[in-house]
Amino acid sequence: MDFLFFLLLSCLILTLTFLRFLTRNPPSAKLPPGPSRLPIIGNLHMLGDKPHQSLAQLAKIHGPLMSLQLGRVTTIVASSPDTAREILQKHDKVLSDRHVPAAAQVLDIHKFAIPALPVGPRWRNLRKLCNSYIFTTQKLDMNQDHRRVKVVDLLEGIRRHAEERPGEALDVGKAAFKASLNALSSTVLSMDLADEEKSSGTAREFKDLVRELLGEIGKPNLGDYFPVVARLDLQGIQRRAEGHARKMLNWFEWVIDQRLRNLKSESYVSTNDMLDTLLAMGDIDDHDNKHEEAATTMDPLCIKYLFLDLFVAGTDSTTSTLEWAMTELLRNSETLTKAKIELDQIIGKYNHLQESDIHRLPYLQAIVKETFRLHPPTPLLLPHKATTDVEIHGFTVPKAAQILVNVWAIGRDSTTWVDPNSFIPGRFLDSKVDGKDNSFELLPFGSGRRSCPGQPLALRMLHMMLGSLVHGFDWKLPDGLKPETLDMEENFGLTLHKAKHLFAIPTLR
Repeated sequence: MDFLFFLLLSCLILTLTFLRFLTRNPPSAKLPPGPSRLPIIGNLHMLGDKPHQSLAQLAKIHGPLMSLQLGRVTTIVASSPDTAREILQKHDKVLSDRHVPAAAQVLDIHKFAIPALPVGPRWRNLRKLCNSYIFTTQKLDMNQDHRRVKVVDLLEGIRRHAEERPGEALDVGKAAFKASLNALSSTVLSMDLADEEKSSGTAREFKDLVRELLGEIGKPNLGDYFPVVARLDLQGIQRRAEGHARKMLNWFEWVIDQRLRNLKSESYVSTNDMLDTLLAMGDIDDHDNKHEEAATTMDPLCIKYLFLDLFVAGTDSTTSTLEWAMTELLRNSETLTKAKIELDQIIGKYNHLQESDIHRLPYLQAIVKETFRLHPPTPLLLPHKATTDVEIHGFTVPKAAQILVNVWAIGRDSTTWVDPNSFIPGRFLDSKVDGKDNSFELLPFGSGRRSCPGQPLALRMLHMMLGSLVHGFDWKLPDGLKPETLDMEENFGLTLHKAKHLFAIPTLR
């Protein structure tokens, strides 16, 4: 019995030792410093349910460029503007591939979706499509009336709520999601996806599918850390993600088919929306690339995957940012008053905000930037992957490593920001940090070739909705709730949400 126990124990020790040897990095690679690792799981146990916060604390110990072993995946984490610049700008060319989670590979999403595609002809042509045709200033100016009408609808809905149910709190996030979804769908498809009275049952279901799909992609998945078990889908994440994605793709396919039939009619009048633009474009040739696969055909298949990207990325992140901004304003009455004064002086108390007004509202812009700093929509950005070994600050980022940029930690870094945990929009009034590609202190949309192509549209929608809510109503918290007691707990996922929705009482001004 003793011998058998000893034999089993020896086998266990040898197995663990062998597995630990497999998961460690080659001795020739001088990895950035990081915490000690356990056999098999490495540092997985250190992430917790809020990895962005856990990694920020570990960076205070091990430095702004840190290495961890998450199961079988070597992971490098950047937590400062300088290390972010090294990854997203200086070494952008070889650190721009994607580490794609298993949930984002269902239905071949990773073969069509811009955020997941490896750098190559298809990805370059889709980026060119977005930057040169879809999100240009001219195109966004042409269809801004679609978005303005949806913002007016949002205000009208809140006005009815205030008149019919005075003193009753409103779910700010729910109202914002409906407006965001309709603003995007009217721009893209010339229709409302969240109109309960006019939309089909399939369209009404769409609102829930967006968050359910994002929720599955954002969940910790054993298959991402241990590829050998990925196909088993032990947690059912891929199966659920596939179900949500299939419903959305089928719905887009139906919409595109309807439009194609309409285009054949001689009486059809173009709406100049995004779908008409894409269907009219046909093939987009990359003149800088002579390879056969360099042409991206905008057929219905490609268009429906592009729309999946736009709606998943464009609705949830805008809504969460707006809800965080309104929460911070209700916690900081002086800031809210300053925003109202600016809007009244520039726009006029009884006028509606227009997209063309945004550049004349520096304090509103500062509020949005400060919200991005404290509550970035994607706290760890989307994971990058190294295509070759790279040296950064004397350390090696090994080929195939997963790379995370902790923009949540960068936004709260005391060496970069004064009083980093306080909401102070005024810090941006005389600052050159604009939250765009070259501002590595503030990276809400990433930077470099992997920055979010929908940034111009997202900023217009966010400023319009937030400014209109502040300008159109007075807001107060429900009885018994004080600003200093507002719940600020975060719910980590692909998008950083408030753990509890914001409820506030609107009154007519």
